[in-house]
Amino acid sequence: MTMSGAVDQLLARLRHEDAVLVRVESTQGSAPREAGTWMAVWADGLTATIGGGQLEFQATKEARELLAGTRKPFDGIQRYPLGPSLGQCCGGVMFLSYERITAADAPRLQQDLLAQLEPVALFGGGHVGAALARLLSTLPFSVRWIDSRDGVFPDGLPAQIDTEHSEPVQDAVAALAPGSRVLIMSFSHAEDLDIVIACLKRLRERNDLPYIGLIGSKTKWATFSHRLEARGFTADELARITCPIGVPGITGKEPEVIAVAVAAQLLQSLG
Repeated sequence: MTMSGAVDQLLARLRHEDAVLVRVESTQGSAPREAGTWMAVWADGLTATIGGGQLEFQATKEARELLAGTRKPFDGIQRYPLGPSLGQCCGGVMFLSYERITAADAPRLQQDLLAQLEPVALFGGGHVGAALARLLSTLPFSVRWIDSRDGVFPDGLPAQIDTEHSEPVQDAVAALAPGSRVLIMSFSHAEDLDIVIACLKRLRERNDLPYIGLIGSKTKWATFSHRLEARGFTADELARITCPIGVPGITGKEPEVIAVAVAAQLLQSLG
């Protein structure tokens, strides 16, 4: 199964044709997208979006003129008030940069664009893990997908997903990127518990995991809580673990349904 995120789509097409990369460098007031957002403008298409509407239409037109050589390169960052002149009523301002890119830029672009994504550590290569990986690869997350078993990860993963075989699996926690959001859904409760313990220890040492989610029922968490308390973890520490995971009110048990609920909760955690 092939998964494809926007970065992959950009890199694949860039092998065969040039584009103009339009980036949102900063914003003021109300704006449709935030700083760091980008889109690639091709002669006959777009990859990703900076928010749609008349602003995107204007930026696309100007980028295609740059691509065709009918417009001189811009001198620095361009300012776009989101008011009547653009037929938009957001009232804010967006500052855009334009860069012509070629196949030679691909390694730098992959590094730069992935570095802007929020890191997620996904423990577990089962059905729910695979559904989450597919979904998260379309969202502003970079995923470290970890399992203790060999041969569980599909081929054709996008650039936004790195896989790791870790045995024992909890050893991977120490090397996670600071600020990682952690999702725990391994093939066994024993592994889940070991990963939770490793995360709680890391919180004690570095306090740099803003979200730790454990798949399971309230009954599972009650059992885990007793075991964790017996190991010396406090109620305040246990409160850092989210279990069950996913936004409330979504009751379906299909992997794809769970993935949507969990991804929504991750997006909420971004603030």
